[in-house]
Amino acid sequence: MLIRFTKMHGLGNDFVVIDAVTQDVRITPEQAKKLADRRFGVGCDQVLVVEPPGRPDVDFRYRIFNQDGSEVEQCGNGARCFAKFVCDRRLTGKSTIRVETASGIIALRVRRNNQIEVDMGVPVLEPAQIPFIAPTRENTYPIDVNGQLLAIGTVSMGNPHAVLQVENIDSAPVNTLGPELESHPNFPQRVNVGFMQVVSANEINLRVYERGAGETLACGTGACAAVVAGRLQDLLDSPVAVNLPGGSLTIDWPGEGQSVIMTGPATTVFHGRIKI
Repeated sequence: MLIRFTKMHGLGNDFVVIDAVTQDVRITPEQAKKLADRRFGVGCDQVLVVEPPGRPDVDFRYRIFNQDGSEVEQCGNGARCFAKFVCDRRLTGKSTIRVETASGIIALRVRRNNQIEVDMGVPVLEPAQIPFIAPTRENTYPIDVNGQLLAIGTVSMGNPHAVLQVENIDSAPVNTLGPELESHPNFPQRVNVGFMQVVSANEINLRVYERGAGETLACGTGACAAVVAGRLQDLLDSPVAVNLPGGSLTIDWPGEGQSVIMTGPATTVFHGRIKI
């Protein structure tokens, strides 16, 4: 089967985007894994599949596959690329788009200067709903990693995140501690791990080790989770400039019970066709 695809990125977090609205195609986890392979496929951090809406109050539905073929609930950088894709391909004429994801409905707004604003919804903070094993909800949790006691914040932005404050992200043990926390038994569905350096009350540096993908150049939900965790710990004010290896996002979170608003760019790299 020959399918059309578009290669895109949000601050270097790259995607293969497939239109399943005008194409009769259904991507399986095995096919997504092959597409994401950087040696034998197109290569990307995640595969995004644009589908027709499954309910009358939304414009589209989309699915997200990691490099390993696992399907995940949400992706902030992917959401921005999704919005640009459906507008550029003229699948919609709306400037505000409602999209159904595995974690619920999100609203996307296309702004000027290639900036996409995403209403990421209200963050989930109750441990059982993240999910994270803990007796009660706290702003920080102690966690043992191979005998090392750490303090983390935990947040779900439609997908689970652990946020660890570090003095310097350049020397942070992302590639060793990241996978250890990702598969920690206290996170039944694994977890994305953010390493956050506070620069000021309105600026942080961040590196994210994503479950099923490893460290990426940018993680939109990770940026949101870091700001939520930092705000809950009285480390940050809002809005916050989040500096990731691939570039910067602006995250605005007024406080508990409010939605997190993420603003940042989305870029189209090239279009192609591939037989799968």
